[in-house]
Amino acid sequence: MSALRPVHVIGGGLSGCEAAWQLARAGVPAILHEMRPLRSTPAHKSGHLAELVCSNSFRSDDAQTSAVGLLHEEMRRLGSLIMRAADANKLPAGAALAVDRDGFAAAITATLENEPLVSVRREEIIDPPSEWDSVIIATGPLTSAPLADAIRLKTGEAALAFFDAIAPIVHRDSIDFSVAWFQSRYDKTGPAGSGADYINCPLTRLQYEAFVDALLAGEKIAFRDFEATTPYFDGCLPIEVMAERGRETLRHGPMKPFGLTDPRHPDVKPHAVVQLRQDNKFGTLFNMVGFQTKLKHAEQVRIFRTIPGLHHAEFARLGGLHRNTFLNSPRLLDETLRLKAMPRLRFAGQITGCEGYVESAAIGLLAGRFAAAEMRGERPRLPPPTTAHGALLHHITCGHVVAADPGSRTFQPMNVNFGLFPPLGRGTPRSTKKQALCARARADLGAWIDATVPRAAE
Repeated sequence: MSALRPVHVIGGGLSGCEAAWQLARAGVPAILHEMRPLRSTPAHKSGHLAELVCSNSFRSDDAQTSAVGLLHEEMRRLGSLIMRAADANKLPAGAALAVDRDGFAAAITATLENEPLVSVRREEIIDPPSEWDSVIIATGPLTSAPLADAIRLKTGEAALAFFDAIAPIVHRDSIDFSVAWFQSRYDKTGPAGSGADYINCPLTRLQYEAFVDALLAGEKIAFRDFEATTPYFDGCLPIEVMAERGRETLRHGPMKPFGLTDPRHPDVKPHAVVQLRQDNKFGTLFNMVGFQTKLKHAEQVRIFRTIPGLHHAEFARLGGLHRNTFLNSPRLLDETLRLKAMPRLRFAGQITGCEGYVESAAIGLLAGRFAAAEMRGERPRLPPPTTAHGALLHHITCGHVVAADPGSRTFQPMNVNFGLFPPLGRGTPRSTKKQALCARARADLGAWIDATVPRAAE
């Protein structure tokens, strides 16, 4: 056994299991605390570690043109337990990686229970004891109420469990600027603004009326039973709920046209305007301001592409509404996922603000490696931001545009997507952009592995 003190990992989901595995591979003992089956959640059905509670798909496995497929490849190269179990239990699913959920969870449970450097303890942790030197909290969107309360006290966050109504995010290069234009309302400049910080998409009266009709008729996602009593976060209403309160509500709310004039048509006043605000520091992603929604994804694409300037919009993320628990990570976490106010605590998985099975596991992988380096007396080294791991980490810890008001929350969970990657140089054809981003990521990950990370044991 290792002479090093153990790292305590709280949560036996994909992220926690991957973190514990990475610790063990680095020769650092891990104690994995999982409250199930002693205490279950409304979504889980078994006592297995890494139980998949929703879909059995890890999405695209294409590492040449898909950001999540690239993340799959990077995780495999970094010795991921989650990807090893997924590959061993995959099912026919075309270009996607789908798994036999029972076989997948059973394989991970057996592997960790039989790993000498991992101790699996079936117990609920309400508050990590102060004598634990290094802790990774990977409890996901269904964090138990007592632990969520403890996290609130440590972070100062006013709310952690709420209906997270999130707005769609659009790739900037898919917006039609022959229709849209840049301008802040009344040309006002903020602390980091220029007076032209928003992308504006104008609607005529007829277009606005048709848009409201489409919102009211669109198919919505139904609540699950355990979500029925969870409140909206900060009174953040879905756009279709606002539309139900009156046909002019949106026009005097998130779609108000006042203080906005297209400089190409100064005499034409729009009846309503959809604004998009920069969402990442690279300026490649813009979110639809006030467009949080519970419309089904196909409906969002259909309806939002009727907005002038967004007819060919490509979405990095579509809107959603679900019970969620996540930190305001860009404010609270350092670049290695440690809580700035209490560095012995590190967070991983969906609680950090990533979406998806694979993304959650990838952040667990990084958290485990960072914690292992610290326990060995080494300085954790960050993956290049040009890699899928680095791009996701950068978004969580410092890539988001943070609001000036410390009390506000603009950070939202995100799947890995190419909009999170540093842009390529000018002259790269759009038709080969994805392949070029993947090729750059593979080369940079290889250099990072060769320079900083001991190769995984075969």
